[in-house]
Amino acid sequence: MHFASPLSRLTDRGLVQSDSFIDNAWVGSAQRFSVFDPATGIPVAAVANHGAQAAELAIEAAARALGAWRAQTARHRCAVLMKWFDLIHLHQEDLACLMTAEQGKPLKEARGEVLYGASFFEWFAQEGRRIYGETIPATAANQRWLVLKQAMGVCAAITPWNFPFAMVARKVAPALAAGCTMVLKPAQQTPLCALALAELGQRAGLPAGVFNVVTADGLQSAEVGKIFCSHPQVRHLSFTGSTQVGRLLMEQCAPTLKKLSLELGGNAPFIVFDDADLEQAVEGAMLSKFRNAGQTCVCANRIFVQSGIFDVFVARLTAQVQTLKVGNGFEDGVQIGPLINEQAVAKVQRHVEDAQAHGAQLLAGGMRIRDLFFAPTVLAPALPSMMCASQEVFGPLAPVFRFDTESEVLAQANATEFGLASYVFTRNLGRALRIAEALECGMVGINTGVISSVEVPFGGVKQSGHGREGSRHGIDDYVEMKYVCLTDKEL
Repeated sequence: MHFASPLSRLTDRGLVQSDSFIDNAWVGSAQRFSVFDPATGIPVAAVANHGAQAAELAIEAAARALGAWRAQTARHRCAVLMKWFDLIHLHQEDLACLMTAEQGKPLKEARGEVLYGASFFEWFAQEGRRIYGETIPATAANQRWLVLKQAMGVCAAITPWNFPFAMVARKVAPALAAGCTMVLKPAQQTPLCALALAELGQRAGLPAGVFNVVTADGLQSAEVGKIFCSHPQVRHLSFTGSTQVGRLLMEQCAPTLKKLSLELGGNAPFIVFDDADLEQAVEGAMLSKFRNAGQTCVCANRIFVQSGIFDVFVARLTAQVQTLKVGNGFEDGVQIGPLINEQAVAKVQRHVEDAQAHGAQLLAGGMRIRDLFFAPTVLAPALPSMMCASQEVFGPLAPVFRFDTESEVLAQANATEFGLASYVFTRNLGRALRIAEALECGMVGINTGVISSVEVPFGGVKQSGHGREGSRHGIDDYVEMKYVCLTDKEL
């Protein structure tokens, strides 16, 4: 099935914006960059290409808006965020279509991401009303010791293309709930969801300057990022993306000592022991590995299976993978959409060729189908010497490693600079807890391949970054503690 323009599906065309959003105004540019539907290669929008000057204007707008927004009651900010939440739900289908058009994921997945993103507005609208301080017993009778938690100030965010709606929501909602204002640069490939969110924020009654979006292509993005990092008014930077870029941003933020929230690369081990429920483990692997065509930071990158069930697990996984339907995300029943660009396809192909060169057998897929579509792939047995053991694949490739003992698999699982997510399948409760505690990562799923939810903290250790998003802890990155020592002789 082919569509001349996937945006023709939208009922509210006001959600399709192509200019930067600064100080509650749409700011155009003579320079534009194209956003393409990765499934068809058709341009869906020509978006304003802004650079350092626009970034500075956005920061200045956020700085002007900060005092009034921070002074509002938490209850007032909650009301605005809840209206924003309601509007997202009202426009779920349009937002999902917009996401599939610019990112390529199946429409069913896009609908789920919209609801997941919306949940952060609902959650943090309420958490903003629970930013509690402390009263500390003083050692002097005429003193009172107080600890206040106050909004940090102007915050900046840089978001990735793989979850173009949820990653924006996960950063914007806690920042604004805490009383901060924000400037955002979405990914070059997927700016439309962020701009639609800004449009809905405006409709929800968000004051001018509280939320600003600067769009830019690859070259200009570097300039915008430098301004975000160097500008003295920006007190906090949140970034989701590669570890390499995270290191660069951290270096650029050092002169102004900004607070950083970094959610970086992953190399998640997916460990299946002999005593696991085999059907449950295969289902978990399918959910973890092939969601968004394997383009997620928490997807199973290395599947470790104990020797006793290795052959039967590989056979069942291969059979399931061969049933996956690949195609345009707007087509009924499609489970695997396109990869984001040609570089992504080439990377997966290199991993496949490297694994085969090192002795792995190709059991399913292993080739480009057409354009940016790559067949879901299974390789076994995988070895530590292969690229897929040390590098994040970010595509629909499932390498399966064999192991014998707990100590062996722990050593291999932790033999990476990354530490974001891990998965363990076993019926043995003691083993589950032992392995979970020994894994060097920020999140562990036991007998499940899906772990993300607004109620729990999301983030990693080692070079997968620091800070946590979601949960009651997610708002902590946007507030600062202030100690007040009150002395009065009449107390």
